Amino acid sequence: MRLKNYFWASAALISLSLMASCTEELENDPIDDEKPGVEDSTDLGDFTNNDVVEWEAGKIVELKDHFTVPEGKTLIIKEGVQVIATGKVGMNELPIEFTVKGNLYCQGTAEKPILFSIPENERTESNIFEGKWGGIVATSTCQEMLIDHTIIEYVGGEVLEGAPAAVAGIYEPGDDAYPQITTNNTKGNYVITNSILRYGVSDAIYMMGGNAIIANNIFCANGKTGEEAVNVKSGCVVDVAGNLMFAPNTNALKLSSKSQSEERAQAKIQAYNNTIVNAGWRRDEDKGGSIYVEENANVKVFNNLLVNCKFKATTPFWNQDSSDRYDRTNSVIDYNYYASGSQKIDNSEYVYEAGIEYAWQGYNYSYTLEDEDDGEVIYISMYDTEEVDVHSVVASESDSKDPKFASFDINSVRLLDYQLFDTDGTQKYDFHLQAGSPALSGAYSGTDMQPAFVSTGLTVNGKTYKSPAPEARYGAYGQK
Repeated sequence: MRLKNYFWASAALISLSLMASCTEELENDPIDDEKPGVEDSTDLGDFTNNDVVEWEAGKIVELKDHFTVPEGKTLIIKEGVQVIATGKVGMNELPIEFTVKGNLYCQGTAEKPILFSIPENERTESNIFEGKWGGIVATSTCQEMLIDHTIIEYVGGEVLEGAPAAVAGIYEPGDDAYPQITTNNTKGNYVITNSILRYGVSDAIYMMGGNAIIANNIFCANGKTGEEAVNVKSGCVVDVAGNLMFAPNTNALKLSSKSQSEERAQAKIQAYNNTIVNAGWRRDEDKGGSIYVEENANVKVFNNLLVNCKFKATTPFWNQDSSDRYDRTNSVIDYNYYASGSQKIDNSEYVYEAGIEYAWQGYNYSYTLEDEDDGEVIYISMYDTEEVDVHSVVASESDSKDPKFASFDINSVRLLDYQLFDTDGTQKYDFHLQAGSPALSGAYSGTDMQPAFVSTGLTVNGKTYKSPAPEARYGAYGQK
């Protein structure tokens, strides 16, 4: 995808220097030790004697071991801080985890974003899906987290025996890879905004609990073999809005109420005004492709702009009397815009069982899977054509429904492309809409589908953050 050493060029966003003279190191710390720093170290803050620790603007922190924000404590990371994970931990070579048992507030700015990454010389094309460290893992005791103007990249190492997330029972050793961000407290409040989450083996955001606003972010190249940009389970109430999701492996949005119980309430997700491009093509078989809704999830999915994705919004088991199907009674998936270029998939790596070769073909495919139930063959229709996307705009072979982006040719960019940034760190394409774009009108403009946090908001670190109000157009960006 990239030139060699491509992402050392994120220096256009943050200038990195790992010279020994300006780097503070966090050395080996036992997994169960609540102290996050080296012995006798005070320059990174002392959680033993302080409830709040602040990493001042511009600090460069080298992590050589797992780092923990202890339960009941708070870490504030100011603008321009660079958190660099280096190497592996212990004889088992565990990926470094950034564990949040307390509260984490990442307060970057547009001019000086915070960076969670790996050493500059390792930011290469070959490492994009190598999972060089373990990401941010917020445990069941994390009450609040703010990720604002923050870049998180090169995440996704395998969870191994002895890893903090495995010891805590959050992930299964040997079976899971780390997302960029994990949440696991059904009562927690999380705001992830104005940030870039790119280059990960697993999901960018995996929510197993909490109230969240996920807004105005850029997701890029999330997932190596079968993962999503945003993956939501039971115990969550989430607004996902105004995001650009470029080339997720399987889906931009996987919305599920898996493991719902009295303790873990039904997942309720409002996903609107997102722009989703090139989703699903890096995944074998026919699962996913843009938005995937299942297992009793209660969703409102509307006014999204999907371009060159493998499939429309899919709802498995909707026509079966099964707990696997989505909450069809209360959900709305409609008023979305599906555009398709004319290019054929140029691929020999992946096998699509349905033989899909064009985005328009996937949008209009009679998407049915064969399965078994007690030994009997059943046919599962993945498209709920009775209720889903009834009023949506859908491209065909003869009508691409080109939304007319400011600078993205829907007919020329490869369907497998995940190059969203140039070698100088700037974004290659402008997904604002031109004047006269058909995506500027026809979207849902009613008031029935209100996001969860557009009025009351979520309070994090004493400040109330509100979800963006729905815009009566398709996609994350309007006209410039």
